[in-house]
Amino acid sequence: MPQFIHVQNLNRRIEQPARVGYCDSFLCRLRGLMFRPLLSPEEGLLLVEKRDSRLDTSIHMFFVSFDLAVVWINSDLTVVDKVIAKSWKPAYFPKADAKYTLEIHPTRWADYEIGDKVEFKDA
Repeated sequence: MPQFIHVQNLNRRIEQPARVGYCDSFLCRLRGLMFRPLLSPEEGLLLVEKRDSRLDTSIHMFFVSFDLAVVWINSDLTVVDKVIAKSWKPAYFPKADAKYTLEIHPTRWADYEIGDKVEFKDA
């Protein structure tokens, strides 16, 4: 079971940030959000890699039955890319190297913009 955190945006205030699981183990990242029936607007996952990389932070949407807002964050805690990932689509890659992949409900699309600085806080 992952630890839960909030990803705070330092450039714009988020009234109720999502409570996201901090996934830094291989098994947690492997499972991701696959096979879940839905994702509420209050939850999500933060997939954590060991280094900044476009390839390591790529995602697939196989076995994910709902769309996601995906936000890529580098090791300087700056948002480098974001996308609405469609269910069952083969692959998404960030436009720049990232260390963190934030997967949240699509209604949270406007919570983060490219260039925003973020910080992680215990939930």
